[in-house]
Amino acid sequence: MNILVGLGNPGRKYSDTKHNFGFWVLNRFAEKRSLTFQAGKGDYLLAKKGDLICIKPTSFMNNSGMPVLDVKQFFKVEPEQFLVVYDDIDLPLGTIRFRDGGGTGGHKGIESIIYQTQNEKFNRLRIGIATDDDMRPAERYVLSPFRDEQKESVNEMIEKACEGIEYYLSHDIKETMNQFNEKTKKKGVDG
Repeated sequence: MNILVGLGNPGRKYSDTKHNFGFWVLNRFAEKRSLTFQAGKGDYLLAKKGDLICIKPTSFMNNSGMPVLDVKQFFKVEPEQFLVVYDDIDLPLGTIRFRDGGGTGGHKGIESIIYQTQNEKFNRLRIGIATDDDMRPAERYVLSPFRDEQKESVNEMIEKACEGIEYYLSHDIKETMNQFNEKTKKKGVDG
């Protein structure tokens, strides 16, 4: 079973903010797969087809862990079966990064999931949201919308993320990382 979790904040007030990138990606992925979100058995929306489950927690970003724990327990799955999709202020807009496990990276939604599940071995898809705009304080930046001239890049990222998820569903996380994570050259290293 594959469980995709898109992180964001519920409600109209937050729907256009950068912090909702996980929701945007899952909405587009569900649309492409003709899936419909419905209320789940906890604080989340769920779209399911076969062994694919898409989840959007409705508990607000900083409390994303409880709905993820509910899904884990209800479907009796392991953290390794999750792919959590979320915004990352440390990556530039236009960049996606798949990752197998790791720490919080300062992201409160990821911190909540690790805390509630007592496990950091879930897969992640980090979506870059950093721009040339003033990004401090970070809380204000992530809870603001992208500028109109950035919307095309945002839509391209959503499509790129959906393409990556499709690949991930038929390959393991390492192959997906090799295919979609952009290589960065290290200074002073011969290649």
